[in-house]
Amino acid sequence: MLSAFRKLMPREDRFFDLFESHSRTLVAGALALQKLLEGGDEVPRYCAEIVRWEHEADDIAREVLQTVRRSFITPFDRGDIKDLIQSMDDAIDQMNKTAKVITLYEVRTFDPLMREMGVTVVDAANLTAEAVPLLSAIAKHATRISELTERVTRVEGRSDDLHDEGLKKLFQSVGRDNPMEYFIGAEIYRHLEDVVDRFEDVANEISGIMIENV
Repeated sequence: MLSAFRKLMPREDRFFDLFESHSRTLVAGALALQKLLEGGDEVPRYCAEIVRWEHEADDIAREVLQTVRRSFITPFDRGDIKDLIQSMDDAIDQMNKTAKVITLYEVRTFDPLMREMGVTVVDAANLTAEAVPLLSAIAKHATRISELTERVTRVEGRSDDLHDEGLKKLFQSVGRDNPMEYFIGAEIYRHLEDVVDRFEDVANEISGIMIENV
C-alpha cells in the first residue's frame, strides 16, 4: 500500500537543479585555478575567486542535504544523493586547499607541468558538468554517462603522470640545493593531483548511481 502511494507522489526533481548548479561552481573554480597557475600579480585575485566559489558550492551542498531530509520521495537513493553532493563538494574544497597553500607561501610562479595539471582540472570539471544533468534521465543517457565517467578516469591518469613527472623535474632542478622550494612545489603538485582525484570520486559516484538505477 505504501509503495503504491509513493508512486503517486511527485518526485523531488529539484535535486537535479541543485546538482547542476553545483557542477557550475566546479567549472568556475577550475577556470579560476587555471588562471591562478598562470602566475603573476593576479594570483591573489584568483585565490579569492576560488574561495568565493567554494562558499557558493557549500551553500548548494547544504541545500541538497536539507532537501533530502524534508523530501518524502527522492529521484534515487538518499545515501547516493548525499555521497554524490559530498564528492562534488570535496572537489571544490580541494581547489580551495590548493589556493590556501599558494596563498600561505606567497607563490607567484608555477612550473609548466603545474599549468598542465590545471588543464586536467578544467577538463575533469567540464566532463562532470556535462554528466551531472544527464542524471535526470539516467536510463536514456546511460551510454553517454558511461563515456563521460570513463573520460574523467583517463584525465585522472593523465594528472597522475604529470604529477610524477613534475616532482621528478622539481627535484632535479631544486631538490638538492633548495629543499624549501622543493617542499613548496611538491605540496602544490600534491594538491593539484588531489583535485583531479576528487573528480574521479565524483565519476565513481555517478557510475554507481547509474548501475543501481538502469
